[in-house]
Formats: sequence, structure tokens, C-alpha cells
Amino acid sequence: MTAGAGALSLLPSIARPQVYPARPVRLLVGFPPGGGSDVGARILLAVPNFSPWKSVQDLIAVARAKPGTITFSSPGVGTSPHLTGVLFARMAGIDIRHVPYRGGAPALADLIAGHVDCMFNTAGTLLAAVTAGQVRGLAVTSAKRFAAAPELPTIAESGVPDFDVTSWYALYMPAKTPASIVLKVSHDAATILSEPAVRSRYEQLGVLSGGSTPAELAARGRSEATLWRSVMEAAGIQPE
Repeated sequence: MTAGAGALSLLPSIARPQVYPARPVRLLVGFPPGGGSDVGARILLAVPNFSPWKSVQDLIAVARAKPGTITFSSPGVGTSPHLTGVLFARMAGIDIRHVPYRGGAPALADLIAGHVDCMFNTAGTLLAAVTAGQVRGLAVTSAKRFAAAPELPTIAESGVPDFDVTSWYALYMPAKTPASIVLKVSHDAATILSEPAVRSRYEQLGVLSGGSTPAELAARGRSEATLWRSVMEAAGIQPE
């Protein structure tokens, strides 16, 4: 149940049923295998390991000199890495072209091969490739560096002030699910996420596992919906 559960809604305190679940609980992840949604992660900028760019500023300089010529890949239209790339371009004042893929794994394969110039994706997809030297990490999108890759600067440190994007994950159940069952699933998932071995595994992927209250999750959802709605409207992005 830990896959895709980087952020978790801890639901109202009511009596927990003793009989649920009577069978294995099925968790659905709406993205292909091999991508960041399998594990939950922050977002990383990366380029092929043979790219001449060694920093975000290198990329920005070329993008300003040759508008519209640099391509960036993502797991698909409307995904958080796609929107992160759009926001980055807007805040950096550059024009880069999006190349969508059906999931993070094929997007990474084409980055490694050099078919695209750079990539925005979650650390769960990119960090292993960066560590193995298959691609070169340029920066992380979060406000602070993270322990799994402390050598990578933030985009804000790299010349785009106030840039701060993190990818987060939550567990949801159908709206009509009884509150007692939702609480049971929430409690069990939170228990798993608090186990040292699980937390350590997530940290190796650049992920901070933990929980939130329903009110906190709802507030974050509203805040990010406002941000990304403005990004999509400005870029003319339509849901697919």
C-alpha cells in the first residue's frame, strides 16, 4: 500500500471497524509502471550525460539565444512534470518545447538516447539514472535541497528566484465509502509509512513520507489548483 502514498489524508477520528478488510485491498495507480508514481517523489531537472550543459544557467542561456529550439520531455500532457516545465519557462523568461510521453519510463529512455534535450520528472524516475551516470541532474525544483542528492542545487539557487515545486501523492477512496472504512485504510497506511524501513526506502528516492489531516490536504489541493489552473490557462493547455 505504500506505492504512491507520499502524502496521506488522515481522516476524522471515529470508531475503527474490526472486520475491514476481509480481503486484500486493491490500490490503483493511474500511471504506467516504472514512473515516479510507483514510489512518490520530488521533481528533478535533468539532461543527457553527454549534454554540454552543466547547470540550469547553461540551459537558460541557450534557450534565450535560440528560442523554441530546446525540447523537454515529461510523462504526459497535464502531468506535474509537464506543468513544472511550463512554470519554469515562464519564470525564467524562456521558450522551450514540450514533448509528451506515455509515462516516465519512455520519456527517460529518449532522454538517455539524446532524442530530447532535457527532462522534468519526479526523483523516483530520475534519481537512479542520475546516480548511475546515465543522465546529468541539473537541479531540484523544491525550495530546499534534499538528502538523496545534496550536490544538486535548487532551481531558485540557479537563477530563478522563488521557484518552488514539489510533487506530492495522496490516497483517495470512492466518495461513498463509509467513513469508518476510510479511517481504517488511512490509519493502516499511515502506520506503514511511519515504519523506519519504509521511511528509509523513501528517503533513498528523495521522498519524505508522512501524513496530513483532511483539512490540510484540502487546503493544499485548493492552493495548487489555483496555481496550476493559471499556468494551464496562460499556456493554453487542454486536458487529454
